[in-house]
Amino acid sequence: MAAPLLEKLSESLGSPEPAVRLILSVLIGYPCALVYRRFLFHQPVTVLHLFHTLSGLALAAFNFGSQICHSAVCILVQFLMLRLMGRTVTAVLSSFTFQMVYLLAGYYFTATEEYDIKWTMPHCVLTLKLIGLSFDYYDGGKELSQLNAEQQKAALPTVPSLLEVCGFSYFYGGFLVGPQFTLRSYQSLVAGQLTDSPGKPPNSVMPAMQRFGLGLLCLTIYAIFSPHCADSYFLTDEYEAQPFWYRCVFIMLWAKVILYKYVSCWVIAEGVCILSGLGYNGVDENGNHQWDACANMKVWLFETTPLFTGTISSFNINTNAWVARHVFKRLKFLGNKILSQVATLMFLAIWHGLHSGYIICFSMEFIIVNVEKQVQALVKDSPVLTKLANSPFYPLIYVVQQFFHWLFMGYPLVPFCLFTYDKWLKVYSSIYFCGHLFFFTAFMVMPYLRKALVPKREKKQD
Repeated sequence: MAAPLLEKLSESLGSPEPAVRLILSVLIGYPCALVYRRFLFHQPVTVLHLFHTLSGLALAAFNFGSQICHSAVCILVQFLMLRLMGRTVTAVLSSFTFQMVYLLAGYYFTATEEYDIKWTMPHCVLTLKLIGLSFDYYDGGKELSQLNAEQQKAALPTVPSLLEVCGFSYFYGGFLVGPQFTLRSYQSLVAGQLTDSPGKPPNSVMPAMQRFGLGLLCLTIYAIFSPHCADSYFLTDEYEAQPFWYRCVFIMLWAKVILYKYVSCWVIAEGVCILSGLGYNGVDENGNHQWDACANMKVWLFETTPLFTGTISSFNINTNAWVARHVFKRLKFLGNKILSQVATLMFLAIWHGLHSGYIICFSMEFIIVNVEKQVQALVKDSPVLTKLANSPFYPLIYVVQQFFHWLFMGYPLVPFCLFTYDKWLKVYSSIYFCGHLFFFTAFMVMPYLRKALVPKREKKQD
């Protein structure tokens, strides 16, 4: 009965059935959170673990059928590693290796040349959760003085039960599209501690509905404009026949629209976490309650920043925080920040999938971010550029910044979304590799600009 209804709904919306199933599943998180608040908030933690496990499994089965076995296998293996291998480096390395190899094998055997919604999509979220779990359990065996503030907050003092790991993994607010959160946060949730009213469900309905409304707005924008900005248009003769400026502007507008697909899902899912209480983040310096513990998007910053680093810091926040905590900062032993940054971006590329487009995308991110940092340092150190940046002409400069910002945000997104080299190479060739040329030139001329625009500092006399 459900299948024909979903077929009709997907036809009327003009969206593939898997996409309709996914967004419905994210939305079902809201009634699940309401059931938890109304009927289960004061129940024993065992009941809550069962509820979160069964509801998450039901959503997984609704989307992927019998393929939920993949998540079950990885969760069970992870639990056995925690129990049998203890707080050891071997356990962490084994967890990292097993979970990543399983994910990459899934990519290898299910990959196509299109973006498909299949079991590997939530599994990449689960992979980070389970690897993070092994790190946090390992950190729980260390002295507090050996841990930084983030590690202290996430470290696990005791080994969790299998049911606890299942509830954490399948929690309806984060299993399908994220966000990332720690087992310690989940433990605080089921203990009834994540609330602004001790002993009662949190007063989080309004904050949750605000994120829900914002998510629906972003989803509406995507639904309206995405048919006019299809990925497939890049590969048509019509696109190649357009003037150079048109091709560049299309990339800019396409990038802005395509990202709303991710923004809408993450913001709606955040609302589920807020409604359940998982999004509670204590109070700020003014005593106001905060609900941003599971925020995966800073939408205002995303819309207004003219900087690449601003967009990155506003986008997929919890995944970026996870990678910074468990990959970048743990590569400190390399003794080279640039090398750690490269290794972290390569991990992100491989985690996303096996297509060459991901490597190109994150390689470009490295280049763009580092050139931008050099430009910012140049503006800061040059009196002429600093004066210009603070002049009445700044609104015009801001518009120009935004144009280049979104043009070169779209540039690395082309291989990210087109996947295979024959596709992204065709698009890059049609715009003469302008992004590569621009940033390579900027990198080469930056020392000369600094010499011309930054006054030499006089040596201090003894």
